[in-house]
Amino acid sequence: MKRIDKALFNTLGHCGLIAILRGVRPHEVAGIGQTLYDAGLRIIEVPLNSPDPLESIAALRRAVPDDCLVGAGTVLSVQAVADVAAAGGQIVVMPHSDAEVIRAARAAGMACAPGVATLTEAYAALAAGANVLKLFPAEALPPHVLKAWRAVLTPPMALIPVGGIVPASIPTYAMAGASGFGLGSALYRPGDSARDVAQQAVAFMQAWRESYGAGGTPPACSAYPTLHPPVAAP
Repeated sequence: MKRIDKALFNTLGHCGLIAILRGVRPHEVAGIGQTLYDAGLRIIEVPLNSPDPLESIAALRRAVPDDCLVGAGTVLSVQAVADVAAAGGQIVVMPHSDAEVIRAARAAGMACAPGVATLTEAYAALAAGANVLKLFPAEALPPHVLKAWRAVLTPPMALIPVGGIVPASIPTYAMAGASGFGLGSALYRPGDSARDVAQQAVAFMQAWRESYGAGGTPPACSAYPTLHPPVAAP
């Protein structure tokens, strides 16, 4: 297992909430990142359609402790992968499942979370080297669909619903087998202050802990690098 793979899955085991700071600006990202870290989140993503995203990624990487992973979202090309790596990014998150982009991210020593909406896309992404699967948009992939995927993805992979996730979404997805969640506008909207983000992060962390136990941690990884959250009893 690569170093980044181990770091990613250890981090997801601590907390599977992934902050998506779409629209954040470089001058504010350090303060918001520290606020998220203080709340307990350990993965932060700056989408590349944000203002000066590479500058924000570099500033965030400098600002937060080493045990917080920093990545880029909306990564669409091999060139973008190289740019993210140069800025200090550790994770490439995609809205789609382009095998060339996945392979480039892995070759650059980064983790990769492609967006998938069908099992065909999921298996193709895994074959290309994806670390985790981003179920996107989550509104089109409700918990009963995630649970069905769990039955056929062998060995099971970490599945991360993204899109429209709010604190109330977490319990039912957790019972279906979600390994974590990408948190967008319900956590951060452009213009939100660090104080706003702190309040919203508290609500998400409470939902996470209530859904995954007092320690807020899904069951430990097996020898295969993935998480196994609780599934509802029949």
